[in-house]
Amino acid sequence: MDTQKSPRRTTRLSASSTNHPEATVVYNSHLTLDDLVFGDETISSDELLATLAGRRQQTLDLLCHIGPLNSPLLPLFVYGGAATGKTSTVLQVFKHLNRPFVYSSCRTCYNPKILFESVLNQLMLHTRSSTNGYSSFKRCEKPSDFVNFLKEVLVSVVKNLKENLSKKGSKTSGEHAKGSMVYLIFDNLELVREWDKSSTMLSFLFRLYRILNMTEVGVIFVSNASPDVYYSNAGSMDLFPLHFPDYSEDELRTIFMKSQGNSKLYSSFLSIVLKPYSRVTRRVDELSTAFLPLFQKYCEPLKDSGTALNEELKRKLFTHLQPHISSSLNEVFHAPTHSAGNFLMDKEKLRRKNSSKRLGATERVDEMDFHMSASAKYLLISAFLASRNPATLDASLFDSTGGTDSRKKRRKMSEKTKEMKENAEQELLLKGPGTFPLERLLAIFQCITSMSEDSLNEDQDENIRFEAGADSRLMADVLLQLSSLCNANFISKGGSCPLESSTRYRSLVSEDMTLKVARSLNFPLSKYLYRR
Repeated sequence: MDTQKSPRRTTRLSASSTNHPEATVVYNSHLTLDDLVFGDETISSDELLATLAGRRQQTLDLLCHIGPLNSPLLPLFVYGGAATGKTSTVLQVFKHLNRPFVYSSCRTCYNPKILFESVLNQLMLHTRSSTNGYSSFKRCEKPSDFVNFLKEVLVSVVKNLKENLSKKGSKTSGEHAKGSMVYLIFDNLELVREWDKSSTMLSFLFRLYRILNMTEVGVIFVSNASPDVYYSNAGSMDLFPLHFPDYSEDELRTIFMKSQGNSKLYSSFLSIVLKPYSRVTRRVDELSTAFLPLFQKYCEPLKDSGTALNEELKRKLFTHLQPHISSSLNEVFHAPTHSAGNFLMDKEKLRRKNSSKRLGATERVDEMDFHMSASAKYLLISAFLASRNPATLDASLFDSTGGTDSRKKRRKMSEKTKEMKENAEQELLLKGPGTFPLERLLAIFQCITSMSEDSLNEDQDENIRFEAGADSRLMADVLLQLSSLCNANFISKGGSCPLESSTRYRSLVSEDMTLKVARSLNFPLSKYLYRR
């Protein structure tokens, strides 16, 4: 009797394939290829430009690069800072064009396996549910397997799109997916750099268009990092870059004025808060979070939100809001040095400070003329120390005693050693501020904040307290603050070092400016600065 024998070894490819003898592509019966488009209804070009406030030029550039129907598309690299409208612009453009695409974010698809299977599931209209054991259409972990599966699926999808296009004709083309091209969109590409074997993965993604060698496929990358960050990992890249700059102040006003019930009231509010806040950050998500409680404070004196505004009422509202602006500016960076509900203490502290000036107190020359959170100040000091101090002295300067005991234990230097040290200091001074990696900046930042935390607990100012776990919360938001300081030209971000494969930074702040920042925190800068 013939018995069916199972293979002695099950390979990864055979385990991921179906049980059918012929590998055929079967779509979900409940979904169609029209589900690959964005939204149920398309939008006109006027609606598209009106929806994307402040992104008219970038939208037109994107439409021009995508081109007419079924035109080949070279890989597109959309980049810019966080919250600059990159993803929303790309998705709204495809909603306007009504073309089929696959969207995968490297934030939710946090490893190659999930990313590969997400692309295949969308192309095959496969939904994971209890009926299929929440399994993917194909099990795929290796890039080589992904390419084989992707080619097979794309050939079938493009073929079906062409057949549907010929059947439906031009009469109903506006209600269905247009064209026979499929676009692959990879969002949050900068997060791939944190994966294992990130260099191999980035190189593979950038070469995916050439590997597939299909004119019916377009690839679009969306990233917060600029293309030069990826050159060291991927080498030469045939990409068309499209930059999304930060929003201007007028563009921010246009964005926040959309869908406002009382436009005159909110416009009066924006004329007060938008300018000082846009100097700190121009991220729409951060500003919207900060403006929400401030606008509620601004409207407190009003009995009715529909009250007509006059100059006297505007002055009254401004006077009521002004004490809360200074304290709220620290919350833009989510600085944990103040408790969550300390607006009243900050207002009282500001009142005492202003009253002391009115009573004739001498004005300090080291007063800062701009607002910055305490944690951002520590980060600025850390960058200055990393640029001015040699990296070999970090262990002695930032030990548990602040480097004081180690200096006392040093033996007396000879005249020749002193001369060599003076020459080295002079050479270091002529070179200017040096560059440093992110790891060194974070190490110095953690050292000085932990030392300052101990000193603040013994300080006479009872209004400022470090909460439990404040040190870890400071570190959690340091990358956001570093990006803001780079945008404000306090710190410059250079290219990647070919030996270390990491981005290097440089402090652009003068010593006088750093001394002002240090004095505002009562931080002994001279204690940790080399050559002093």
